[in-house]
Amino acid sequence: MKKILLLVLTLGTSLFISCNSNTKEFDITITNPIGLSRSSETVEIPKSALGITADSLFSKYGIVDAETGAVVMYQHFDKDGDGVADVILFQPEVKPKGSKKYIAKPLVPQPEFKSRVFSRFVPERTDDYAWENDRVAFRTFGPKAQQMIEQNIPGGTLTSGIDCWMKKVDYPIINKWYKKSTEGTGTYHEDTGEGFDNYHVGASRGCGGFGVWKNDSLWSSKNFTAWKRLANGPIRTSFELSYTDWKAGEQTIKEKQVISLDLGSSLSFVKIKISGTDQISAGITLHEHKGEITADVKNGWFDYWEPHPDMKYEMGTALVVLPKYFSGYREYISGTPDHSHLFVDMKVLNNEVNYYTGFFWTGSSLFKNKADWENYLDEFAVKLKNPLNIDIKKR
Repeated sequence: MKKILLLVLTLGTSLFISCNSNTKEFDITITNPIGLSRSSETVEIPKSALGITADSLFSKYGIVDAETGAVVMYQHFDKDGDGVADVILFQPEVKPKGSKKYIAKPLVPQPEFKSRVFSRFVPERTDDYAWENDRVAFRTFGPKAQQMIEQNIPGGTLTSGIDCWMKKVDYPIINKWYKKSTEGTGTYHEDTGEGFDNYHVGASRGCGGFGVWKNDSLWSSKNFTAWKRLANGPIRTSFELSYTDWKAGEQTIKEKQVISLDLGSSLSFVKIKISGTDQISAGITLHEHKGEITADVKNGWFDYWEPHPDMKYEMGTALVVLPKYFSGYREYISGTPDHSHLFVDMKVLNNEVNYYTGFFWTGSSLFKNKADWENYLDEFAVKLKNPLNIDIKKR
């Protein structure tokens, strides 16, 4: 029998496929090439790797543990944005230098999984777009919030930067926090046990927004003008944001973003589709620049650790960049409020830039301190450069 071998690269995952033509179940072997345990790390199984053309058939497929037969959490995901699922996502657990076997096969009925990843447009609070998982939460701001600033109406926000919501719990809080705020029963700016929003974005890039450095200034888009939710769990939430064309000096910039957040990750994945520039600068606001910058150029992560003694917590905000995009970093200090940043410069390749951004605060129990957080960043970057290997064979 003739075998066809194909190597496919997906985000953070290398895929090795062996195809045979007549069976409906597939053995999946996940191999870990490095000496770190792998979990809470999403792999993608393309529909094409299973030789399936019918969408109705692909939607019946799921993932089980080959050793125990137990169903593992999975998600059908539309990776190319055409409205049809084309990959199955799941999160294997693989020991250092080890391997783990799973089976892809039809499961009828399809199981239901409780999701701890979530995102939505929030028209009742001006027009935010907010997203979260079991670790962190974020939001950014829409056209009504921009209009309020431009018309001197209180409560607006003018920025395409990213805000951090510092949650303590592993369950979704976005709907709950917005509800108590809009109904007047509480505020998400006070911690009543689940965390709170104490992060200041203002006109800055916040936690990982970007711009174009031109003529000794950072130029950036204003608030998003349109949104489209692409997926909402149980493993990944993903959405697209559109922006009005904007200027960087004399250059006209066209921008669209797809942001994704996976279960178990402290970092959002940001995919920027852009034209009009060959380089961007992603930023971490330095606020009053009283914190400490750590840069690991070799592994591609950059962190700003900031004390908040008045509120008795500390916080790290970070960027992780793949080597092919990285072109430099710098600390920029300005006398203008919200203009001081840690900038990471990145090359635009084929009209695209990809990076990760996220945070940790010491009110959460995820890590103990700055050292633990930066060890997480280090391991995240190492895993990113050493993806899990996937071998798929028809049974």
